[in-house]
Amino acid sequence: MAHDHNHHHHHHHNIDDSSIGKLWISIGLNLMITIAEFVGGILSNSLALLSDAVHNLNDTLSLVISLVARKISRKGVNEDKTFGYKRAEIIGAFINLITLVIVALFLIKEGAERFFEPQTIDGFTMFWVAIVGLFGNFITAALLFKESKDNLNLKSAYIHILSDGLSSVGVIIGGWLILKYEWYIVDTILTVGIGLYILWHSYHMLRETIDILMESTPGEIEISELKKHIQSIDKVCGVHHIHVWRLDEKQILLECHVVILKNDLTEMETIKQQIKKTLHDDFHITHSTLEFETEPCSAHHHEIEHAHAH
Repeated sequence: MAHDHNHHHHHHHNIDDSSIGKLWISIGLNLMITIAEFVGGILSNSLALLSDAVHNLNDTLSLVISLVARKISRKGVNEDKTFGYKRAEIIGAFINLITLVIVALFLIKEGAERFFEPQTIDGFTMFWVAIVGLFGNFITAALLFKESKDNLNLKSAYIHILSDGLSSVGVIIGGWLILKYEWYIVDTILTVGIGLYILWHSYHMLRETIDILMESTPGEIEISELKKHIQSIDKVCGVHHIHVWRLDEKQILLECHVVILKNDLTEMETIKQQIKKTLHDDFHITHSTLEFETEPCSAHHHEIEHAHAH
């Protein structure tokens, strides 16, 4: 088993190395966009541009968190962290999303206040700075696209960048409308829009992240279904005490008690292998701990054990 894990770890090594390099480039690019947009926002008095800059700064931080989490999660298993550091990336994503929600709420508040006191805005500066922002976002998104597909941490960073690109497009259109028609209200609408968009995205990812941290049963697994599958295996009388949870987005773990007849104890190993195969093939459970017993524990006993376990 130990060999298996090492092999698995090695397999990811190359992917990680390239993604770390890409994260560094992305951080540099985003920092440049952020500075340009802050300066541009102050010079042009555009709240939408400033809100895009805050969004971008948050992106830069999100990339830094992703990078740190990525490096930590590659540390091996040790006696203190017997599951390794896989969850570092989930915690990274969680911190990112919380900061995003705070930023979004702040932007919506500021935008709403400006709605009642519209201000003059320099559309020219707003327009060109947003174009620079869009270009930088485009490069970063292209860099992270591949890695974001199967990693929640990098996906959270990628979504940040993508939503940034979209808000830059909004700011470009807004800048043009202000230049041409002096529709200053566009700036306010954009600011609130960017804020709402960030909130909507963060909410869904936050739920997924919290589910993993709370060790919830993965959404795609029905405990009753799982029970049926195990009980359909020859010589299994019953199964209880089922706990299924995620270590990170990829690995699903399970522990349960399996009841068999005393006479079948000699075949325990065969039964165990069949259960593990079913769990792996039908439910993608990579790590399972099965405790065998020859008589089910009574309901009362079950309650006490449950209290102890938690």
